[in-house]
Amino acid sequence: MPNTLMTDLIAISLLNDYIFCPYSIYLHNVYMESDTDVYHATPQVVGRNAHEVVDTKRATNAHILEALPVISHELGIFGKIDVYRKDTKTLTERKYNLKQIFQGQIYQLWAQYFCLTEMGYQVERLCFYEISTRKTTPMPLPTASDKQQLQEFLSRFRTYDPHAPFSPNPNKCLHCVYCNLCDKTLDDNVF
Repeated sequence: MPNTLMTDLIAISLLNDYIFCPYSIYLHNVYMESDTDVYHATPQVVGRNAHEVVDTKRATNAHILEALPVISHELGIFGKIDVYRKDTKTLTERKYNLKQIFQGQIYQLWAQYFCLTEMGYQVERLCFYEISTRKTTPMPLPTASDKQQLQEFLSRFRTYDPHAPFSPNPNKCLHCVYCNLCDKTLDDNVF
């Protein structure tokens, strides 16, 4: 097992954000000590409020684990899972709206899976749960090839240079919570 310092670990919650825009991770770190009203837009507030149900661990069933802190020293990642059912060995990632599933969201689910399995939990099923529609979308367990893909992605994440040349994507910038604070675009976000 590699000697991983806490500062070397990547938060699972940042994986989808990095795919959306690597520079947003830099901005997140710059503004994370600020009042979230400075940069949180309506979608983030709705998502945070939806997660409060899990984060406050309201489940009374002994077979349900909520907001469990997880870590993988092998992959150098950490975070919290949303819901793990011990009786069905099912890991569920909750999203308020899930019009489509993005690769970054899949990476988050895989990361949670690898953390849980490294910690000794048996996971036989993965799924996304859309809170707004109460719809469950099953996902396949990651393969060895998927794990390699995630490891390569994490390597790119770790070596990202926020000072490297960067071409903003105007469509993404319009939906970025940091758009109004970003030095890479003059656009305002839609929020």
